[in-house]
Amino acid sequence: MSTLRLILGDQLNPQHSWFAQADAAVIYVMMEVRQETDYVRHHAQKIIAIFAAMRDFARHLREAGHRVEYLAIDDPANRQSLPANLDALIARHAVTAFEYQAPDEWRLDRQLADYAAKLVIPARMVDSEHFFSQRDEAARLFAGRRQWLMEHFYRQMRMRHDVLMAGPGKPLGGRWNFDHDNRKSWSSVPCAPADWRGQHDHSVLWQSIRQAGVDSFGEPAAGHFRWPLNRQEALEQLADFIDEALPHFGDFQDAMAAGNGRLFHSLISFALNTKMLNPREVIAAVVSAQQAGHVPLAAAEGYIRQILGWREYVRGVYWASMPGYDAHNHFAHRLPLPAWFWNGQTRMRCLAHAIGQSLEHAYAHHIQRLMVIGNFALLAGLDPAAVHRWYLGVYIDAFEWVELPNTLGMSQFADGGRLATKPYVSTAAYIDRMSDYCRGCHYDRKARVGERACPFNALYWDFFARNGERLAANPRLGMVYRQLAGMDPATLDALQRRAVEVRAGIETL
Repeated sequence: MSTLRLILGDQLNPQHSWFAQADAAVIYVMMEVRQETDYVRHHAQKIIAIFAAMRDFARHLREAGHRVEYLAIDDPANRQSLPANLDALIARHAVTAFEYQAPDEWRLDRQLADYAAKLVIPARMVDSEHFFSQRDEAARLFAGRRQWLMEHFYRQMRMRHDVLMAGPGKPLGGRWNFDHDNRKSWSSVPCAPADWRGQHDHSVLWQSIRQAGVDSFGEPAAGHFRWPLNRQEALEQLADFIDEALPHFGDFQDAMAAGNGRLFHSLISFALNTKMLNPREVIAAVVSAQQAGHVPLAAAEGYIRQILGWREYVRGVYWASMPGYDAHNHFAHRLPLPAWFWNGQTRMRCLAHAIGQSLEHAYAHHIQRLMVIGNFALLAGLDPAAVHRWYLGVYIDAFEWVELPNTLGMSQFADGGRLATKPYVSTAAYIDRMSDYCRGCHYDRKARVGERACPFNALYWDFFARNGERLAANPRLGMVYRQLAGMDPATLDALQRRAVEVRAGIETL
């Protein structure tokens, strides 16, 4: 009698109840497969990080006395798909039961459910023991409501789990949300901490990935790799973040700087999304620092809102909306991604920095993703499905359950407002206010028309003018449409002609 247990590449949680004690009758299987590297084109660092962490996790399990079957990407016995490899292992070990942890992506959930249903041996799915909420929790909370609001979900989570509460129904500090206080630009004061993360040399692993024929893009950084390899490293990075950066995170979480891509951000989302870290321990550590007086309440609340609120909320949106959410295209946008999405070579300095940083480090923080790259994509009319695939591939922390709602819903408004209450777009003024990107740019941030006018300006007004039937009734956009109504027709015409020029010449911007 033997049980085969599958561990996916984003299920690297050594504290899962599966591993409480070693059992010779249980075989754990982990596999690096082309099925997972090839369904979308991924950043080199994302592939390296997941494979390196999987290998280290397998080592950890073996050292703890567990039986582990590990299929490397270049193993001749590797059939390069989950079902084919599972079939071979079940036959080889005369397995009598199959188990797997609940996948976080609908694609894998469906594949494994179908696979398990066809097996002649008992099969079952167990919880990943990671999230605060269940898959359907948001759907149950918002049942019958036309508009879902993250803030309502967030408050319910705060009360249920007693996080930053002064009593029943009473938020600490008398406010649920300090977002209004967390929008400062940064001009080198206070000093941003140095990158405290250690480095790894994954050159040999990278060579094996290349030799296996896996396609990728971006800088591999294989010889000086900074993403965590295991839970211990992730915990060290969390402690360093809380000690050195979190006190200023609240003030500057939306700020951007050409010379510092991370500022006061934690860079632990990869560790969280691969389950090296548990969100409960992250929140507990932040709350402890706030209670000790090391971290201001606004900074602690702003960070906790991203994990207990937004992260859990978008997961609920994802499971309530799949399958088919990735096909939404509210504005019928069809433009393909320009080539500079793959090399960062554009004269728009903000996009050159945000995309260039993404390609170099497989990372950009939420405002770079939303208000620079996503902002341009929506205003220009890029195909939201193509934008989604790019975000899913380029970012180290991008797994579909969290990336798809953020990209398609929040960034591109392609779901028509299921997730976001309005399109998050701006002219160059917002980017200039929150960053130093506009300094030295080829384009004039203040000009709206003309060859050197910042493309964001004309695209912004053209976007709202073209989509009045869809957006004018939105109460959060009343000021925009009042400004449009009062705009001189000749001015609007010039702006729209400039927008047409921008889209026509998008490859050479």
